[in-house]
Amino acid sequence: MARNTLPSISSGEGGLNRYLEEIRKFPMLQPQEEYMLGKRYQEHGDREAAHRLVTSHLRLVAKIAMGYRGYGLPIGEVVSEGNVGLMQAVKKFDPERGFRLATYAMWWIKASIQEYILRSWSLVKMGTTANQKRLFFNLRKLKGKMQALEEGDLRPDQVSHIATTLNVSEDEVVSMNRRLSGDASLNAPIRATEGESGQWQDWLVDDSESQEDMLIEQDELDDRRSMLAGALNVLNERERRIFEARRLSENPITLEDLSGEFDISRERVRQIEVRAFEKVQEAVKKTAAERAKALRVVEDA
Repeated sequence: MARNTLPSISSGEGGLNRYLEEIRKFPMLQPQEEYMLGKRYQEHGDREAAHRLVTSHLRLVAKIAMGYRGYGLPIGEVVSEGNVGLMQAVKKFDPERGFRLATYAMWWIKASIQEYILRSWSLVKMGTTANQKRLFFNLRKLKGKMQALEEGDLRPDQVSHIATTLNVSEDEVVSMNRRLSGDASLNAPIRATEGESGQWQDWLVDDSESQEDMLIEQDELDDRRSMLAGALNVLNERERRIFEARRLSENPITLEDLSGEFDISRERVRQIEVRAFEKVQEAVKKTAAERAKALRVVEDA
């Protein structure tokens, strides 16, 4: 999975467009196909399988990278760093965990891009704790929602709101805001790379819903479905039948009908339904906790 095996972006907007056209040629993978490729790479180190997993997700990297154009760095380098994160995700991807590669890789891609921005943006001199990173990458967005981008120092109520939202101290908010704002105007000219120029405000991240956001929402929905499907395995056959009939069906079956099906009382059906729901809840919470722990490891890496 050497980096030179992937398409590259030449400088300029035309180069970006050509790159996007090129990566659209790589086919998306069906869940079973992705699973088999993941197993081939995990068990046999099959580089061709890894290459297909990477190239099928280059569009995801590009979508995520576009969300970081507001930092004025060459988009080609941002995409390249995101591709590095994608390759790391493929190396560590375990198809047996039951979720899609895109859901897992998204965090690696963002982490790689954010580390690159922190290393490259000369205006920022800061630590690397998870809270500081979250503050750095979310401060502008929250200020935009409060229409505070051109107000210099934030008002006390704005500082308090941001600190609470991001779980950092108010002093950290004030300090970071001054580091990011300085005396520069949003109308100040900027030239990021040859052929790409404009004003700072032209490079601000668009907060409107993007294809990346829609993809992430779909991935999260798929993730929740995956956790539920895995949780159902803790139920025995009768519990699963009752749970699915009562909780997952568009037209739930009545207690009366289920009591006749299993030759038990309606109250017994209700008790089994409640117990099955509790078991599924416990299984989902356990899986979610395991994934959250894995995510924290990635963020703190």
